[in-house]
Amino acid sequence: MVLKVYGPAYASPKRVLVCLVEKEIEYEVVPVDLLKGEHKSPEYLKLQPFGSVPLLQDGDYTLFESRAMIRYYSEKYKSQGTDLLGKTVEERGLVEQWLDVEAIQFHPPIYELTLQIMFNPLLGLPSDEKSIKENEEKLAKVLDIYEERLSKSQYLAGDFFSLADLSHLPFTDYLVGPIKKEYLIRDRKHVSAWWDDISNRPSWQKIRQL
Repeated sequence: MVLKVYGPAYASPKRVLVCLVEKEIEYEVVPVDLLKGEHKSPEYLKLQPFGSVPLLQDGDYTLFESRAMIRYYSEKYKSQGTDLLGKTVEERGLVEQWLDVEAIQFHPPIYELTLQIMFNPLLGLPSDEKSIKENEEKLAKVLDIYEERLSKSQYLAGDFFSLADLSHLPFTDYLVGPIKKEYLIRDRKHVSAWWDDISNRPSWQKIRQL
């Protein structure tokens, strides 16, 4: 049975889909319209009690939370497709470290920018300019640390593309696109080169078409 990924139009599900493409795993996508509240339906909440996307069904096995999914499939199919976890325990440690940095340091400010600049207008809500300014400043500080790190290695966990890099793709794509704050990337030489590298991978280009 082909696994199903719910909510392909949004950033977090795309994190999962690009991982599946890198790992050469077949999948189906199941649309979920957040603006219509489909993620809050009783049927959906039985599968994902927090009412968010993505949700993944693999036969009788169900997972939610995108970073749990990419860790799981990268481990389960480690010898298939791109090795996204590293070849040694030490490399794996760095992958996990920078994947946590993405989740804890990078994601909160970029997610808030996405809400304020992209989604609030779609929902007819005002954008909070103070929040935009504060979170842009927070994100800039994180990217300064990335700039230092990427001056020493091609990718975040070393000289190999990994989950640590992959996990940044969907929301950074918003940042340089509809959020219109590409300068946060381009003003940093090494971050800019890294973004050009990872965003031009065939796997990401395929998912962007969805």
